[in-house]
Amino acid sequence: MPISNKNELVSIIIRCFNEEKHIGRLLDSIQKQTYDNYEIVVVDSGSTDATLNVVRNYPATIVNIKPEEFTFGFSLNKGCEAAKGKYLVMASAHVIPIDNMWLSEMVRPFADPSVGIVYGRQIGNHLTKFSEHQVFAQQFPVVSNFEQTTPFCNNANCAILRSVWEKYLYDESLTGLEDLDIGKKVIQDGKVIAYNANAAIHHLHEETPQKIFNRYKREAIALKRIFPDSHLYLLECLYLWLSNLSLDILRAIKNHKLIGNFLDIIVFRTMQYFGTYSGIHTRSQVTHEMLMRFYYPRKPQNKIFRKKINESKDI
Repeated sequence: MPISNKNELVSIIIRCFNEEKHIGRLLDSIQKQTYDNYEIVVVDSGSTDATLNVVRNYPATIVNIKPEEFTFGFSLNKGCEAAKGKYLVMASAHVIPIDNMWLSEMVRPFADPSVGIVYGRQIGNHLTKFSEHQVFAQQFPVVSNFEQTTPFCNNANCAILRSVWEKYLYDESLTGLEDLDIGKKVIQDGKVIAYNANAAIHHLHEETPQKIFNRYKREAIALKRIFPDSHLYLLECLYLWLSNLSLDILRAIKNHKLIGNFLDIIVFRTMQYFGTYSGIHTRSQVTHEMLMRFYYPRKPQNKIFRKKINESKDI
């Protein structure tokens, strides 16, 4: 498949919150890409560490939003509004392209006019939990599929035509899976989603058990919104939990990695399915307080951050 027109501007939209540890490595990698007609838009939701100091060392546009305003859909829409490119590439601040062809590979499938969304492969690293490696391998295989007719995609490493984004926008009310939601609309509109395994990144998840639980709970709440018929019965949940737990342990034994990973496997799979079950069965309306727990699970200790929160409430 030929590459899309290299004269087209690509906008790379990075959403972040307290990502000083990783965002510099991502920005360094972007500057090494062979596709060099790009702009960078960083959407920051109230970082209190050195994230913005790092970003200011690079040619990037910074869009600031308040922490209490954050949802994935809202932050991405604000980034897309500030962007000028025909192709809008979404990247989490804690991902790192595996090579300098990442951006070229991300936009290459758009040479086919039937493609509305492209997403790439995600791989863990030595810090990634063993079970998360298994999730990545299942969701992001080594074989590409340029004619995907299912709505799955993932905005940690994804691209969308500006015209498609302008038609639908990301749903700002969802607690997650805003990518799946817009993917569903793209498929219903007769376009396809392209999965390009060559547009690969390392996704550096470093989550506490509480954050793993929150991630899967808010995604399950969103899934129920997007597909109202979604369900997960208790016995089904227990079966899936036990099956994946057993498979992970067997894989760890086979690869001589059980020692040091046994407890992490139990914790990850328990939080994954407990969070999913809890989210699917949530009946109450998603409140502002619930969103803050999802995205900012620990009470902020930084005085400046608390001051920002208090000032924003007075506006």
